[in-house]
Amino acid sequence: MQLNITDLKKGALFVLEGEPYKVVEYNQKVMGRGGSIVNVRIKSLINGKVLERTFKGNEQLESADISVQQVQYLYSDGQTFYFMNQVTFEQFEVPSDLIGDNAGYIKDGDMVQLQFFQDKPISVDLPKNVPLKVEYTETAVKGDTSTSITKDATLETGIVIKVPAFIKTGDIISVDTASGAYRERVKE
Repeated sequence: MQLNITDLKKGALFVLEGEPYKVVEYNQKVMGRGGSIVNVRIKSLINGKVLERTFKGNEQLESADISVQQVQYLYSDGQTFYFMNQVTFEQFEVPSDLIGDNAGYIKDGDMVQLQFFQDKPISVDLPKNVPLKVEYTETAVKGDTSTSITKDATLETGIVIKVPAFIKTGDIISVDTASGAYRERVKE
């Protein structure tokens, strides 16, 4: 399906030079008889690079056919992450560089959204927040448990984040996957 440049609203998906992109920002200027110019900020769905592009007049772009599947994370061998569709039992291999920093937020058995472009996995969408167990953190000094004081905590996936002083080893906490920040202690 072809897209006009005026269809490139925020969130629109399209293909540019064989690679899928998502529009992050959209700005249109109408130039009288000369048609319009559209300035967009776009993000690659494959490598995450952000570019700025200008499209003029009656240019046409191809719509990106992105499909999404709910999959379960199985394991990683360091180079590759393995996922499985729970309905068809089809397994997918995703290179570790495609997962990047998100690896610290997924553990065996977690359900995530896997995006596909031309039947190849291109990215993993994590839930907004994930519960993770605190494997190690220093014990708080008695009387020093206000929420404004933070300390490092090593989580079950190996990542280290800042947590309030009252968090103990063994606690399960909710972590924001976008920022990597502590959200709250999860009640068991």
